[in-house]
Amino acid sequence: MDFSYAPKVVALQQRVQAFMDEHIYPNEARYHDEVEANRQRGNPWQPTQVMEDLKAKARAAGLWNLFLPESAYGAGLTNLEYAPLCEIMGRSHIAPEAFNCSAPDTGNMETLVRYATEAQRKQWLEPLLEGRIRSAFAMTEPDVASSDATNIEASILREGDEYVINGRKWWTSGAPDPRCEILIFMGKTAPDHPDRHQQQSMILVPMKTPGVRLERALNVFGYDHAPHGHGELSFDNVRVPVSNVLLGEGRGFEIAQGRLGPGRIHHCMRLIGVAERALELMCRRALDRTTFGRRLADQSVTRERIANARILIDQARFLVLNAAYKMDTVGNKAAKQEIAMIKVAAPTMACQVIDWAMQVHGGAGVCDDFPLAAAYANSRTLRYADGPDEVHRNQIGKLELARYEAARTAH
Repeated sequence: MDFSYAPKVVALQQRVQAFMDEHIYPNEARYHDEVEANRQRGNPWQPTQVMEDLKAKARAAGLWNLFLPESAYGAGLTNLEYAPLCEIMGRSHIAPEAFNCSAPDTGNMETLVRYATEAQRKQWLEPLLEGRIRSAFAMTEPDVASSDATNIEASILREGDEYVINGRKWWTSGAPDPRCEILIFMGKTAPDHPDRHQQQSMILVPMKTPGVRLERALNVFGYDHAPHGHGELSFDNVRVPVSNVLLGEGRGFEIAQGRLGPGRIHHCMRLIGVAERALELMCRRALDRTTFGRRLADQSVTRERIANARILIDQARFLVLNAAYKMDTVGNKAAKQEIAMIKVAAPTMACQVIDWAMQVHGGAGVCDDFPLAAAYANSRTLRYADGPDEVHRNQIGKLELARYEAARTAH
């Protein structure tokens, strides 16, 4: 397989990198300052003007909706072609949204492209593609171990031409954002179905529907991630039209697998960029700081960590590119082992590289003078998001053992 980038991808890399240098990096501090100013005024969840300005610039530059492979709505890039662009965006926590390529909107837009009706796409996909609204994915629940999604207890019961929804969700990323107007909600329409994987359905729930209540925003290692954030939501007799169901009753798991594959690889692509920036900061710091008469860069332990960081990053990148290649050539379902592998490898790698970079920075590494502490907090959460490490390792092990079990049976 050939992982060299086509000329159009190289050109896009150069354009995205130039946009990052000219607009993204110089505005990171301004973004942070604007959020903090809003916090001082009592509302950190207010959207920032700097982000709206960046989105307008990115759209005008044609650097907009670069994801969505195999779709007339995207930029016509495969997963393999999008990967190096997503990596560049991952270097800054504000970049993905500026390009309209941020989670959970990317996963939700892919879900709407694949599984929504024409009317549903008209109402919700189009404003998401235009960056006018944001969305959230309501799946995880506080009262059950949601790593096993068959445990989900939220109910979706049909009454005439409506579904009545009851339940509680948390870690619903983007829910506290006032621009969040639509939720993709997973719950049970047939709790007694003998096949546990056909009990669940997914349904579109407008955020402003009566009975939907944002109970609280959740912190991650002390970060509230305003104005985006993660929310805990309650649903009390929420009524939506039957036409809001996606694909049909009992097909929630099918949709989840179609949605989470691309979502997982996008997270991993961005994590490569996060780790690259951490390594860059580590090298610069090591060259600038002196202890006991020698630069940190001249200490063998520092060089060993820098070398190991480079090895780990490149290993993870090639795993990600391989998964993207498999998704493009044989489909998301057939690439499930490769996707599971990168979902374990990339966050673990990023946490380790960032940890080494923090160590080189000393006390500065754990405060917000540098982006490392926030990057670590976000990267560590991605060992849970879209399925915890344990679930993915279990799947990888089962798939690996299945090959040998099939060989034994054949003999």
